[in-house]
Amino acid sequence: MIAAEITGKGVVEVVERPVPKASGDLVVVKVLVAPMCTEFKKRQNGIEDRSLGHEAVGVIVDAGESRRFAVGDRVAVMPHHGCGECYLCTSGDYMHCPDQRDVLAETGQEYGTATYSQYLLKPDWLVIRIPDDISLEHGAMACCGFGPTFGALERMGVDALDVLLVSGCGPVGLGAVVQGVTRGARVFAIETHPYRAELARRLGAERVFNPLEEDVPALVRELTGRGADAGIETSGAPNGAKSLALSIRSRGRLSVVAWAGDVTFPPLVPQGLDIFGVWHWNSLTLAEEMWRTVRKAGDLIDLMITHVLPLEQVADAMDIQDRGVCGKILLLPHGAVDQAGLQSD
Repeated sequence: MIAAEITGKGVVEVVERPVPKASGDLVVVKVLVAPMCTEFKKRQNGIEDRSLGHEAVGVIVDAGESRRFAVGDRVAVMPHHGCGECYLCTSGDYMHCPDQRDVLAETGQEYGTATYSQYLLKPDWLVIRIPDDISLEHGAMACCGFGPTFGALERMGVDALDVLLVSGCGPVGLGAVVQGVTRGARVFAIETHPYRAELARRLGAERVFNPLEEDVPALVRELTGRGADAGIETSGAPNGAKSLALSIRSRGRLSVVAWAGDVTFPPLVPQGLDIFGVWHWNSLTLAEEMWRTVRKAGDLIDLMITHVLPLEQVADAMDIQDRGVCGKILLLPHGAVDQAGLQSD
């Protein structure tokens, strides 16, 4: 099979690797859609990655000893490889599992955990079935397109009575904008890149603020009368969380999704904010709600997905990400496929 790897600063290559084999509860998924996330930053920084990517949807081609799935099932692949036994895994919060499995060491295989590839190996309890009425491209939103901010919105209980402020309009932030709109919330966003600011507006953001030119907290309070009810920080900007906190009303809610080192807040006691650190979403307990969200967001998802390219053009895709002129980018490891994944290799 072919797979993409970052081999040095500015260099991403498509190489040949062995197809993984199922073993025990580990199933083999034929990757039909590989959404792109933050891997391009590794290329920028010269960080090599021989197992590139953590998002995928496709069909199971080898179910091994799984009793959950059969060959031909259409699935979305969740990130990581939780142990499956600790309290975090059994409650659905496997992302925080401190004892992640090394599935390659378990099976003696050299390759199989990358999603920028044609096939991958995954514990069967970390894939979820995509309903028949949802396309593979839309099903891919259950990964990082919607996943982290879906978890944040659920934990904060955001609904149609809320004003939601989204900090950062990269693919994760755009997913928050879409979901805020589908929940009926009044949505504002913060973004400096003109392309992404315009895309956020097209996706339903009422106003997109530029923090380099505007006093965001003052404007939010002016427009709402008291501040946003809830906020999601996805930008990773040094002052992103602080600016967001200052834009939220007293006794409001704030979720930090971005991974960017230490986070700085203003004094928290006067505002009495509820603050959440959110990595992803609970696919064991909230799958049906996720699929309802995906169905409701259908047309907006099509707008949020700005580029669809074959895996062989991964370098071109990362160039687009470097310039920031994109929403969510999808790679097709097997080229164009029908929704059952029936095209021949």
